[in-house]
Amino acid sequence: MEDEAEAMYERGWTDGLPVVPPTEARVLAMLEGTTRRPDEVVALLPPNLAECTVEKVAVNAVLAGCRPEYLPVVLAAVEAVCTDEFNMHGILATTMGVGPVLVVNGPIADRIGMNSGINALGHGNRANLTIGRALQLVVRNVGGGRPGEVDRATHGSPAKLSFCFAEDETGSPWTTLAEDRGFARDADVVTAFCGEAPRIVVDQKSRSADSLVRALAEGLRSAVSPRTVMGMDAMLVVSPEHVARFRDAGWDRARFMEELGGHLMVEADTILAGAGGIEEGVPEGFAGTTLPKFRPGGLLVVHAGGPAGLFSSVVGGWLNGPMGSEPTSREITP
Repeated sequence: MEDEAEAMYERGWTDGLPVVPPTEARVLAMLEGTTRRPDEVVALLPPNLAECTVEKVAVNAVLAGCRPEYLPVVLAAVEAVCTDEFNMHGILATTMGVGPVLVVNGPIADRIGMNSGINALGHGNRANLTIGRALQLVVRNVGGGRPGEVDRATHGSPAKLSFCFAEDETGSPWTTLAEDRGFARDADVVTAFCGEAPRIVVDQKSRSADSLVRALAEGLRSAVSPRTVMGMDAMLVVSPEHVARFRDAGWDRARFMEELGGHLMVEADTILAGAGGIEEGVPEGFAGTTLPKFRPGGLLVVHAGGPAGLFSSVVGGWLNGPMGSEPTSREITP
C-alpha cells in the first residue's frame, strides 16, 4: 500500500515539511469557507503563468493545514502577490533570500484566531503559519516556483516558508497599516510585502520618544545594508512596550513617521563607494549630499508583539518600486 506522506514527497507537492492529503472530502470542506465558485480563476500564477482557480487554492490550503475559514485570506493573498506591481516572478528569480510577508488587518484576524501578540512572527499559531504556507505552496505547486529551478535564492530565508501575522489593532494608539494604505478601519485587508527574515532591534533604556525614535532609526539604517539607500523598502514591527513610549508622548502615526524620517537621512560621504576601504557604496556624484534611507512611502510600520519585551523588529525589503516589488494590499472578501 502507498504511504500517503511519502507519496506526496515523491510527487514534489511539499515544501520539505509533511502535508495534509488533499482528499476530495477535505477539499470540498475547504471550499465551504468561501462563496466563490471553485472554477473561478483567481490569478495567473508566476512563473509559469498557470491559471489558478479557487479549487486549486483550496487544494493547497488543505495541503498546508488550513481551516476553511482561512481560505478567503489565502485567496486575497494570492491575488495580491500575482499583480505586476508585486512582481512574484522577479521575487522568485532573484538570488536574494526574500519572499512574501503577509500582514492581516480587520475583524477577520480575530474571527479566525490569528496571532498579533506573543510570538506573532514565530511559530505556535495555526492560522498565521498555514495561511502563509498555503500561499507558498500555491506558488510552488500551481505556478512552478520551486527552489533550484526558477527560485534562485542564494541562501533563502524562513520568509520563504511562511511569514504571516496580524496587526495588533486594539492595543495600538495609531491608525493601522491598512488605514495608512487607504482602507477603512473595519475592512478586512491583507498586505503583501517582499521581505527577508526579521531582525531584532533592542532598546531597553530609552524612556523618551525622542531617544527611542533615534534608536529605531539607527537599526533601520542597517536594513539590507548600511550602504543601501533609496532602493529597498523595509517593514518596522513595533512592540507594545516600545509603542507605549510614543503613546505617552502623544505621538500619532504621522508624528512618528515624520520624526523617524528625519533620522533616516544619511550623509552620502559616509557611504560612498570606497569610503572606509569598502568598495560597495553610492557613486562619487552623490558626494556632499544627504540621502533618504528609504524612498517616499517605502517604510511600512506595523504594531504587533507580546506585552513584555523592549524589542522591535526590522524586515528588510528587496529592490522596490517599478523595477522591483511594490507592497500590495487586497481586501479580503467572502
